[in-house]
Amino acid sequence: MTQTRIAAVSYLNTIPFIYGIEHGSNDLCAELVLSPPSGCAAALRNGQADIALLPVAALASFPDFDPITSYCIGASGPVRTVVLASNTPLHALHTIHLDSHSLTSVQLVRLLCTELWQITPHWQTLHDYTLPQRHEPGHGYLLIGDKVFEHESHFTYKYDLAAAWQELTGQPFVFAAWVAPRHTNPSLIDALEKALAYGVGHLDEAVAGSSYADRPYALDYLTHNIDFKLDPAKRQAMELFRQKILEAEPPADPG
Repeated sequence: MTQTRIAAVSYLNTIPFIYGIEHGSNDLCAELVLSPPSGCAAALRNGQADIALLPVAALASFPDFDPITSYCIGASGPVRTVVLASNTPLHALHTIHLDSHSLTSVQLVRLLCTELWQITPHWQTLHDYTLPQRHEPGHGYLLIGDKVFEHESHFTYKYDLAAAWQELTGQPFVFAAWVAPRHTNPSLIDALEKALAYGVGHLDEAVAGSSYADRPYALDYLTHNIDFKLDPAKRQAMELFRQKILEAEPPADPG
């Protein structure tokens, strides 16, 4: 059986998906390619993956790919692991450092600064992850994934981006969705759907069998912060986010 190369995020929030892919379907022969979110888009673009858990900000860059399952990495309230952290209040921030592992969260924090918080900071890309420990006055740090658990105690102010999006729009948020090329074999999609459902239905086992087994926050986070179902409300929110990105950065006129 030919292996399907599946790119997924190497963070706690995808542990159920990884567990399901590894244990939940005898019909799915998969090789997992694990990376930060931006790496999933790169793997798909470079032909290193056939299917990917793709950051929603990258969807427009893959016009021949479609969402294929009823699962995603989403939030219907605070997500906890996508935050703007600082020891300076929002109105006094002059510089925001953007997590270089992110695509969607970078777009989201830019949008929130403009539409919700009405601030115009200077943007810098964050490559040195010891920098947040210095927490300079006037500086904010967009942090995603497991890095939030590592650094959150250093900051007085933590602005949850999923909660802020809900404040702005009244809608949930989707950070990443499963995509594959159009005309992908339906039996492969069905096998992946079955595997993901198995993983989401066995959260306890997924955490216990992972490197997060000794983290007391892991199961609570997966149960209360991450919403895995790509339902109609989240699809509508994905489209609204796409529209807002296009309005903020319209495509170049080919003429």
